Amino acid sequence: MGTWISTWTDDPADRALPALLCLPPAGAGCQQFRSWQPELAGTAQVYGVQLPGRENRWREPMPDTFDEAVEAIAAELVSTVGERPLIVFGHSFGGLLGYEVSRRVAPRALVVSGCRAPGHWDGAGRGIVDDGEELDKLFDTAGLDPELLDEDTRALMVAMLRKDAQLSLSYVHKPGVRLDVPVHAWGADGDETVTAADLEGWAAITTAAFARHSTTGGHHAVLRHPRPVLDQLTALLRAEGADSPAPAPVPTPTTTGA
Repeated sequence: MGTWISTWTDDPADRALPALLCLPPAGAGCQQFRSWQPELAGTAQVYGVQLPGRENRWREPMPDTFDEAVEAIAAELVSTVGERPLIVFGHSFGGLLGYEVSRRVAPRALVVSGCRAPGHWDGAGRGIVDDGEELDKLFDTAGLDPELLDEDTRALMVAMLRKDAQLSLSYVHKPGVRLDVPVHAWGADGDETVTAADLEGWAAITTAAFARHSTTGGHHAVLRHPRPVLDQLTALLRAEGADSPAPAPVPTPTTTGA
């Protein structure tokens, strides 16, 4: 069984930095966040969540329920990140996963993009599972023309999208205790799948600050042109790094004369 969390740096110094956990959209793997590590060098260690059924976990079965996936991610995250400051970022379906993970691990902030608020997820993804209307929209807003994809590539992408959509349909929002961390919701002016009301709904899940941010493009605009959200994440992570206590000095060995 593969691991749920990946990282792209072996530098021991990075393990003292704040952590950024990135959760990809439905049908995608976490390798797309590999390029974020050099962008955040010296500021954070970037981690990506890898669900089964893709990339290095291609042959592994999907979990039976949404909650099963969240529990597995949260458990591995605690042992991986430890007590370091943590910020969670999730795009689309990854934002929903990020929210439920955040309810279990208490990050310093939650940043989501192109994602309906938890209370707005009733039936979300059903179009992908049933008739493919939302699937075609997701191809379009990602800048992909389904007609230009070879048959095998399209079939692979469709299969992953539908598996993740099916997983999302097992999600039931249980409001419970609200988060007490700042929440930032990013949306795009050309997104046909997530409305302004869907984004505003995130204000209801936290007792701390809420802010909505906008960019230009379609559903995947933040991932295709990540500079604005990377700038925001950099500021949040640097603030956490500045607030963290300095590591204890390593004692210097001493010698005594005979």
